[in-house]
Amino acid sequence: MIRNDNKVLNSKKITINNSRKNTKVRIVKKNNMNFFKEWIIPVISAIAVALLVNKFIFFNVYVPTPSMVPTININDKFIVTKVYNKENLKVGDIIVFHSNEFNERLVKRLIGLPGDKIDIKEGVVFRNGEKLNEDYVKNKDAFNGTYEVPQGKYFFLGDNRPDSADSRLWKNPYVDAADIEGKVQFRYYPLKDFGTVK
Repeated sequence: MIRNDNKVLNSKKITINNSRKNTKVRIVKKNNMNFFKEWIIPVISAIAVALLVNKFIFFNVYVPTPSMVPTININDKFIVTKVYNKENLKVGDIIVFHSNEFNERLVKRLIGLPGDKIDIKEGVVFRNGEKLNEDYVKNKDAFNGTYEVPQGKYFFLGDNRPDSADSRLWKNPYVDAADIEGKVQFRYYPLKDFGTVK
């Protein structure tokens, strides 16, 4: 009788111990699932969204040269929206494009659209015979040149004319539509200059 009681007691202890172990295992599994749901999934989702946004909607750039001074200063940082319909581009837009000549992204102001005739006389720019109002150009030069922009191509100048390597100086003065990546929208650094850019 006593032996049987001991067996029963031992059996109960084993059952209780197993039950505790199972409970601990369930708690650990539950904690792991909670961690996965509350941290891993949101982090992966955020990274995926950021990559998609960066690929299809907008990206950021910084400008390491003075070619767009005073509109854009050295090391200013910007948010750029992707450009899909090139027909929406307007003269005066500040555009980011890939330069095949320099094999890098450049930021310049759009001056000539496909089919435009650009005349530069003593640094003054004429588009299809009409003088451009370029209030943004504070540093002028005395450059002269005439350009006829081919279809599917664009003509760009920097705002800081004496210190800008742009369409006037490139081997091929025109940028292909396929190389245009985006339009500069607003500056986020430095904070004192935060806002839209024109």
